[in-house]
Amino acid sequence: MTEVRFYHLTRTTLEAALPQLVRKVLERDMRAVIMAGTNDRVEALTELLWAFDQASFLPHGSRKDGYPEHQPVYLTNEDTNPNGASVLFLVDGMATEQPETFQIVAELFDGGDEDAVATARQRWKQYKRQGFTLTYWQQDQQGRWHKGA
Repeated sequence: MTEVRFYHLTRTTLEAALPQLVRKVLERDMRAVIMAGTNDRVEALTELLWAFDQASFLPHGSRKDGYPEHQPVYLTNEDTNPNGASVLFLVDGMATEQPETFQIVAELFDGGDEDAVATARQRWKQYKRQGFTLTYWQQDQQGRWHKGA
C-alpha cells in the first residue's frame, strides 16, 4: 500500500528541503519523480539539483535531457512515471491521479501559504477516504524532519 507523506515546510523553503529529501531517496537506491507546476519550474528545479551541493551530485533529468528510463530522478510537470520510480514528490500544489503506482507519495507544502495548507488538509482527507497510509512530517527549529502526531 502506498504511503502518503505530508511535508509541512515551516523552517526552510522547498528549494532547501527538496534536495535533502531527494538525496535520502537516492541513498536508499530508489528512483523518484518530481512533479512541478510548469516547464519553467521544472527547469528551475533541475538547476537547483545541479547546484545544490558542490561536494555531491544528485543525478536527474527531464524531458529536455531525454532517456527518462535512465534517470534516477525525473522532473516533469505531467502526471507520469517514465523512469519506474517508487517515490513521487508533488510540489507547487500538483496532484496525481495515480498515487497507487508509487510506494511513497510526498506532498511538500509551504506552511506560510494558507491556500497550500488548506489544499494539503483537503488532500489528507481524500487520501484517508481512499485508504492510503498517511504520515505527517514537520520541521524542528533547525529544519530537521520529525514525524508528527
